[in-house]
Amino acid sequence: MIEHRLRGLLHLHVACVTGLALLLLNACAGVLGIITFGRLNLAENLMPYVLCIGIGMMLTGRFLQPIASRFHQIEWQDVVRLTFQQVMTMAVIVFLFMFAFKDRAMSRLFLGSYFVLCTGMLLLVNRALPRFLSRTFFNSANAMPTLFIGSIKSLERLRGWMASKQALGMQPVGFLTDEGAPPDLNDPPFLGGLADLANAIEKNGVVQVVALEIPQTAAAGRQMLEICQSKGCRLLIYSNLGDMLQHPLTAITEGGNQFFSLQQEPLEDPFNRIVKRLVDIAIALPVVFVLLPPLICWVLLMQRLQAPGCLFFVRNRTGHGQRQFAMFKFRSMYDTATNPKIEAQQARTADDRVYPFGRFLRKTSLDEIPQFINVLKGDMSVVGPRPHLIAHDVEFDRLMKGYRTRFFVKPGITGLAQSKGFRGEITDHELLLKRVKLDLTYVAEWSIWLDLVIIAKTARQVLFPPKTAY
Repeated sequence: MIEHRLRGLLHLHVACVTGLALLLLNACAGVLGIITFGRLNLAENLMPYVLCIGIGMMLTGRFLQPIASRFHQIEWQDVVRLTFQQVMTMAVIVFLFMFAFKDRAMSRLFLGSYFVLCTGMLLLVNRALPRFLSRTFFNSANAMPTLFIGSIKSLERLRGWMASKQALGMQPVGFLTDEGAPPDLNDPPFLGGLADLANAIEKNGVVQVVALEIPQTAAAGRQMLEICQSKGCRLLIYSNLGDMLQHPLTAITEGGNQFFSLQQEPLEDPFNRIVKRLVDIAIALPVVFVLLPPLICWVLLMQRLQAPGCLFFVRNRTGHGQRQFAMFKFRSMYDTATNPKIEAQQARTADDRVYPFGRFLRKTSLDEIPQFINVLKGDMSVVGPRPHLIAHDVEFDRLMKGYRTRFFVKPGITGLAQSKGFRGEITDHELLLKRVKLDLTYVAEWSIWLDLVIIAKTARQVLFPPKTAY
């Protein structure tokens, strides 16, 4: 089946890149070690690092899962992301070993040179090897002549999927439908109706049948199953339940039972949560203990001069699991008596509630810096859906179904929507829709690479604020 072919391709790739990484390490030890750094004793100096590199590369197999379905046609953006993840994983394990055992004999320059060379090698190998393996193992000798059954509409919907799987040996040989001969259909050729299934399998040497939708009746499904079994033919049934519900679904196998979920949730994986938390702490600690103290003095001085009052603006927001927490910000508006109705109004261009220095804080996003305290407390993450006023949560939930899915993860100081320029006032329903769609995309497609990209884009916006920042 296609799934097993893909899984085998991933395993072969991990094994090959692990072997190449270890060969490169030994080559560097033999060449660079002799010429530049002095001969390395492979038995005493290098063997622990061989194990570290091997373990690191084997662990990176988990990074292939999000791109497994398209791995045989991997693109450069995925190659760069995968290579970064592989090198970082190896480097972390190596330097943790050096720290734990206080190894001062191993040259840091040697290891640095190795990781630079390894990055270049992995960029080339991750790009070329999947295609080479798929051509080698899924050539014409291992082709799977495949027959498709269903409606013309379903066939057209899945054409992209059909084309992408031909590299794995899936060879379309025909199409059966009770809707009659479709006009101008030559790929795959029309072979008749559903009653012609047994005959079409025999005449075309079909080894796999793909039903393009769930059979309408149990009897029709059972008949299809029995014919495929009697002819020694694989049967693959596409679930069009997502099309019926008009919402993408994710298949899950749990305890031998099959379920459908509305989305993937990579941050339900404890390993992913630990990685994300470590990144949060690594960023928040220096900000809170180095950057925040002088910034507090500066903001406090400017507030005393322009808008006396409390230093922080502290209000409840909805967080992970729809639990409320107190979120910190530098106060950027005049300190007036609390009026929930006025407070719920979003800041606008030239808003007279914002004092002059507060306008600078908002434009440069420096008013958000105290939220790194929330990150250390665990209420927020550096990256995640931006928290809104609780009153806005109620309003936005009414305007858009699925809005509260964003609470599956911790809110963030910045997010995917903000990194793409969606900041400031939400002026219409369409703008809200775009923001929330990006939030839900983040929930379903989280990766540490995505977090790092968002952080980099946000840093650029701090230096060069967009027009929507006010």
